[in-house]
Amino acid sequence: MIELLQGGVYLVNGTDIVPDNAQAQAAIASKTGREVCREEASGNTIAYGILEKHNTSGNMDKLKIRFDKLTSHDITFVGIIQTARASGLQKFPMPYVLTNCHNSLCAVGGTINEDDHMFGLTCAKKYGGVYVPPHQAVIHQYAREMLAGGGKMILGSDSHTRYGALGTMAMGEGGPELVKQLLNQTYDINMPGVVGVYLKGSPVKGVGPQDVALAIIGAVFKNGFVKNKVMEFVGPGVSALSADFRIGIDVMTTETTCLSSIWRTDDEIKEFYEIHGRADEFAELNPKEVAYYESMIVVELDKVRPMIAMPFHPSNTYTIEELNANLMDILDETEKRALVSLDGAVEFNLKNKVKNGKFMVDQGIIAGCAGGGFENICAAADILKDNFIGSDSFTLSVYPASMPVYMELIRNGCAAVIMESGAVMKTAFCGPCFGAGDTPANNAFSIRHSTRNFPNREGSKLQNGQISSVALMDARSIAATAANKGVLTPATDFDGEFGKYKYHFDSKIYENRVFDSKGVADTDVEIQFGPNIKDWPAMGALPENLVLRVVSEIHDPVTTTDELIPSGETSSYRSNPLGLAEFTLSRKDPNYVGYAKDIQRAEKARMAGEHPCQAHPDVKPVMNVIKKTFAEASHENTGFGSTIFAVKPGDGSAREQAASCQKVLGGWANIANEYATKRYRSNLINWGMLPFLIEEGELPFKNLDYLFIPDIKRAVKEKESVIKAYVVGEDSLKEFELRLGELTDEERQIILKGCLINYNRV
Repeated sequence: MIELLQGGVYLVNGTDIVPDNAQAQAAIASKTGREVCREEASGNTIAYGILEKHNTSGNMDKLKIRFDKLTSHDITFVGIIQTARASGLQKFPMPYVLTNCHNSLCAVGGTINEDDHMFGLTCAKKYGGVYVPPHQAVIHQYAREMLAGGGKMILGSDSHTRYGALGTMAMGEGGPELVKQLLNQTYDINMPGVVGVYLKGSPVKGVGPQDVALAIIGAVFKNGFVKNKVMEFVGPGVSALSADFRIGIDVMTTETTCLSSIWRTDDEIKEFYEIHGRADEFAELNPKEVAYYESMIVVELDKVRPMIAMPFHPSNTYTIEELNANLMDILDETEKRALVSLDGAVEFNLKNKVKNGKFMVDQGIIAGCAGGGFENICAAADILKDNFIGSDSFTLSVYPASMPVYMELIRNGCAAVIMESGAVMKTAFCGPCFGAGDTPANNAFSIRHSTRNFPNREGSKLQNGQISSVALMDARSIAATAANKGVLTPATDFDGEFGKYKYHFDSKIYENRVFDSKGVADTDVEIQFGPNIKDWPAMGALPENLVLRVVSEIHDPVTTTDELIPSGETSSYRSNPLGLAEFTLSRKDPNYVGYAKDIQRAEKARMAGEHPCQAHPDVKPVMNVIKKTFAEASHENTGFGSTIFAVKPGDGSAREQAASCQKVLGGWANIANEYATKRYRSNLINWGMLPFLIEEGELPFKNLDYLFIPDIKRAVKEKESVIKAYVVGEDSLKEFELRLGELTDEERQIILKGCLINYNRV
């Protein structure tokens, strides 16, 4: 069902795939009447045209992008605005929408969440933004309904910022990249590669968008096929999909680690804009006559079958049919994989879910930006009609993605069908996607049409001996499983009919509740602060030399941002940098915070003008060893801090706190074999941390070793590609090499200044 075409590919007339080989030009000429070189064809993708329109550098190899609009939710906008305020923010220079769909449960953390909401509302008034109150819409649904536009670009502080199906190139990044836009700076990247996603055929009955998305993710994640690239959806199969179906695939492209996505648009998308009262935002987008893609993913839609992504990653994919046919083998394989993901902290068993040869599920969730769409829920209602989930332990919760969607489900009767089945309808909330709300029982297995199934995303706490797990599925198969009283069932087994439901968007819901400044700032408004909202602590500039203590060593194949800074209930502390930092790596390495704060004492003393050896006993013997070789090193020119090693950190969320929490605890660097995403590496840089790379193989250091990096300030300034570093032994130094990878001039200055705040501070 998925074929990966390695190497360059030309797409001719939007339908014909021509491999980039010796016969390519002749084949192109036979179809178009002329030859088209690779350079010209590379500029003929939809992605290239949008990036060119938004690039301010004049150089399409080195892009400096200005976006049209910005979006954030309530676990990111406080930190973003606080950072921008510290840098002189006076007014939002572009539409900036502040949604409240993550910290919506205001009993968590006392008044913290609602204090953040009031901060957001008053900032929207003061700086000229838009404020969407809790339970009105999840961030991405509001953006689809009210912000997207053909040929536009949107930057969001949530990793699932993807509106490509609507002709909008959108990117999810850490908060500092939005700060740059608020300060009239640019998003700086090399021209990304563009990978074509060629769709053909049409889905069979019972297959939904999550099935197609998981099939793609399973094919491309592990080999990095689209990492940091743009996925461009083309081919005749696009027209076989409704707007909602395309949106459901598109939002999940984040899980491939691509940079962004874009789709060709047609009358389906034109109708979407018309329904939402924004017909003027539609633009028909297609690649030009001959377009060049650096590789191609061919998806035969008619061969896709209901999928399941087993714990603990969206790429752990199987067809449900395959899982049921090889049940004990796949469950055993998943349990072994869990030993790595969970570090053996708790006993994890799935095979005990098998009853009479059937896999029994404990919970179903249809929610958020991926599952809460109108068509998904209508299809679930069709399957559940005249069926009942029963009165045993199985539960089903359904979260429409916005109040307008919810209202239409009430009007057309689908909400009633779902509730009659024993399921519960809830308001727009992202909680099930990140571990807040609907936490199942210990050892329970939850199937969810949501975005991720990382460890702890369902709310369990390993440190308390609590573990449950999530598999990702499409709403249709979740409903089929619910109708079968929790027996894992693909929706292709449903023998009824799916209805044709017309969507009517009720704009009054937003008109009567959402605050929209229309871009007008009111400087007289006073920002409302809660007790938990704290300023960022002072951060020093990069010193001439660094002494780093390795305070965590992680050898998992991939480390997610959820493991670096947990989500769930910790999200309430996102507006308190020091408070949140106490949770850093708490579910992966509980010793991290103590070790990081321990060595940070030396740097705090140094910054206060005191001798660091008075604050930390290790400083004097470490410096004595260093001075044997580097006599000029002293506490005046040498900073002290921490670093972690991880094989491949940063998969998952865009949350800047995965980096900033390390920074406020004294982190100066990460050391990795590679970084899972561009956005995590950018977060490190924007918080003044060195994104070191080290060759794969046996490490020259171990946890709690001290490392000395001489002349690091000069090396960053002079753009040295290889950085000499040393493991500090009892009597001598052991040399090894680090690299920094490519850095822009601005990124180097941010690191030298110590963080983006220092770089921008006036």
